[in-house]
Amino acid sequence: MKNFFNFLSSFNNKKIICFDGGGVRTIAALVFLKKLEAESGKKTSDIFDMFIGTSAGALNAACFAFGGFSADKVKKYWSKNYTDKIMKSSFFWDKASLVQARPRYENEGKIEVLNEIFKSNTLSQSNKPFLCYAYDIEKRSHVVFDSINTPDVTFVDAIGASSAAPMYFPTYQMDDKAWMIDGSIITNNPTLIGYSYSKKILDTNNIKILSLGSGQNKNKIDGDMSTKWGGVGWLRNDIMGMLLDSEIHNDISNELFSDNYLRVNSSLGKVNRFLDDDSEENLERIHLMGMDWWSLYGEEALKFIEN
Repeated sequence: MKNFFNFLSSFNNKKIICFDGGGVRTIAALVFLKKLEAESGKKTSDIFDMFIGTSAGALNAACFAFGGFSADKVKKYWSKNYTDKIMKSSFFWDKASLVQARPRYENEGKIEVLNEIFKSNTLSQSNKPFLCYAYDIEKRSHVVFDSINTPDVTFVDAIGASSAAPMYFPTYQMDDKAWMIDGSIITNNPTLIGYSYSKKILDTNNIKILSLGSGQNKNKIDGDMSTKWGGVGWLRNDIMGMLLDSEIHNDISNELFSDNYLRVNSSLGKVNRFLDDDSEENLERIHLMGMDWWSLYGEEALKFIEN
């Protein structure tokens, strides 16, 4: 498999695509890619040479890398039928509350969906190079999974680990008994990690990067009020969103890669900041955010993939 990927990389100007985490909000990236496919006449899986993602973005990246799916097919795995399976709970909890006695969802539904898509296939069986990452809570260290360096890890394990978002899902135990949580704990923007590994995997420094976000919460926080907050207060006012805000990686990438880098993202606007709001109203707002991205970045993206 490595020799095959090296053969693919013998040509110049490789393109990689990086997907942020963000739960159901990552649907916006798929809406954008559906438009890219329609306007370019090419499938996302054919345009890019390597697929990188974290958390929910790892699922999207894996579908393109492993299955060569169209953006429309990947988006179907975010339909209400599938989100109901993924976000399945065997106990009562208040969805409006930020403080839970245990995770909001069990792992079983998510793993059922991953098994449906990827079965027992390992990363070595990916059609194109794939990478995601997670955080090993016992070793207190990040762990990167990719098609070359960890070929025997299954897609189910890699994505299950990378998407084990604290508070939303339980800690994920790998086949090797390691305990993992969501890769977004490391960074929610996988661009720099993806670039670092893709240079070796694709055997070139000539790499172009399309980076797809999941929206940013730009609501103003009252500074004076914040002085009175303890743990619950900060949770209610999106401290997790602040911790996962990886736009500094975007600033660094712009400096490092210049014209070889395109970031697609925006403020959330009316989209719910929570990662699991799959209500009809919120999904429509996410769809509209993706369409807004196309209006803002579509022409630039078409030029970007052609050069």
